Amino acid sequence: MHRAPAAVETARTAPAAPARTALTAPTAPTAPAGPAAGTERLDSPYCDISIAGDPLAFPHLLPPVPEHPATVAEFAGLARSVAADRASWEPLVRYDALSRWYARLRTGPGYEVWLLSWLPGQSSGRHDHGPSSGVLTVLRGSLTEHATGPSGAAERRLTTGAQRVFVPGYVHEVVNDTLEPAISVHVYFPGLTEMTPFPACTAPGRSAVGSS
Repeated sequence: MHRAPAAVETARTAPAAPARTALTAPTAPTAPAGPAAGTERLDSPYCDISIAGDPLAFPHLLPPVPEHPATVAEFAGLARSVAADRASWEPLVRYDALSRWYARLRTGPGYEVWLLSWLPGQSSGRHDHGPSSGVLTVLRGSLTEHATGPSGAAERRLTTGAQRVFVPGYVHEVVNDTLEPAISVHVYFPGLTEMTPFPACTAPGRSAVGSS
């Protein structure tokens, strides 16, 4: 009977070498995962987001807006895209000496877009937006927002390109306290169905904030 060479037979019968365990560097503990980008949670009635700078200065750098916006970031992007498309809103702007002028620019699945103009001294009055969230974007000029929160009254200057994001239950007043007209665009999601007016309030040690 023919026998295999010793080397081959040894190779067949030798026990397998123990498997090597790859050495990996210890990993640092990871923080709990936050919300995915573009899906910010706005749970607090006082929660809001400010976007600094003028995002309209570089429209070619803006990400494309989805056909059906669904997140806070996407609705903010929708407002920026409307703002950048001056031909769609600039010819429509009117000014009313008696009150703010406004017109609905467009509607979509679960949202609507409004164009507003503000002459010097005109104010929204202090109000909320019912069950709607919203994005306010200043197209031209400057507006001042007065808002109330857990820490009391706050005032913010909103210049051209500035955005404010707010949630249901957020109470504020927006006023043009400059000497020049202003224009803004507002995206509400879902569409605006009610606005509750509020009287001016006086926080301890503060003067009354104008109705908004």
